[in-house]
Amino acid sequence: MKKPRLPKLKKKQVTTEEPPSRITNETVAEHREKVLAGGRRFKYPHQIARHKLVINTVLISLVTIVILVVFGWWQLYIVQNTGDFFYRVTRIVPVSVASVDGKSVRFSDYLMTLKGSKHYLEQTEKVNLSDEDGKRQLEFIKSQALNDAIADSYAAKLAKERNITITDKEVDAVIDASLNTVSGKISEEVYNNSTLSTLGYTPDEYRHIIRQSLIRQAVSYDIDDKARSIKTAAEKILKKKPSTSLSSLANQLKDKGYSVEVGSPGLVPKTNHDGGLSQTALGLKTSEISKFIRSTTGDGYYLVQLVSKNSTQVNYNFLRIPLTEFDLQLTQLKKNNQIKTHITVEDTTEIKRQ
Repeated sequence: MKKPRLPKLKKKQVTTEEPPSRITNETVAEHREKVLAGGRRFKYPHQIARHKLVINTVLISLVTIVILVVFGWWQLYIVQNTGDFFYRVTRIVPVSVASVDGKSVRFSDYLMTLKGSKHYLEQTEKVNLSDEDGKRQLEFIKSQALNDAIADSYAAKLAKERNITITDKEVDAVIDASLNTVSGKISEEVYNNSTLSTLGYTPDEYRHIIRQSLIRQAVSYDIDDKARSIKTAAEKILKKKPSTSLSSLANQLKDKGYSVEVGSPGLVPKTNHDGGLSQTALGLKTSEISKFIRSTTGDGYYLVQLVSKNSTQVNYNFLRIPLTEFDLQLTQLKKNNQIKTHITVEDTTEIKRQ
């Protein structure tokens, strides 16, 4: 009879690992450090990668900004890109096209004026600005737009120094006067559409143009002491002899060394846009001479004498005392190299280029 085999007992594997110790108040810090040490090998590689990602993102952003700035500078100052995109950019970013007496001239003001002139030549006059004659005209309007932007910036500087401001009501008054035509008063919507099709200006852009023009006019009147002295001399002559004719008054002023102009536009529409002279004449009796008025075109002080009028037209004579001080100051600034432009255009006024 065979002896039954007893199953072999598996030998217990001997391990060198220490059995887990109990966590007590004395060993809790040690156990916490072991757990944290085990997690750090997963944490730090990701933390380092995140830091590299942030640094790379910043570097790429800086390089992109530098490239965009260089490209924009090249397009504006070297290529002289006058397209709509760069015009919109300059309205947001206050880059300078010139400086006058220490004041920066905004590129957007130059491009806005140039935009209107280009639009008028292309859409109304049907001028091809790509051919030889068109290129000559383009250079001329570039020079004109740049000089206008410089003059407007200088006027804004003087206006700030002299606390001269233009209100929205004054701008509205100019627009309202423009609504009067030979055929009657048009709506503001028709006026805006006409401005857009003729000059390419939106209502906001055209209001900006009008505001700048009014500021320059106000400054021109305010700083011109010579014109005011001529006006005072003329008023004294008329006070002594109210029946003095405009031509006789002009001769007496010229004898004193004053420069004035006498003229007549002939028969013009009652709604003629002539700085307010026609409207002044309509309020006079035949041969009556008005008091001095400021022309809304900003070119001087006027005396108006009614010659005749009918239901649709008016005829008048005028005497003008021109404003000269503003232009004289700009000319002096150019001679003193206090006007510098940052682009090169053909300029007959010989503004110094930087």
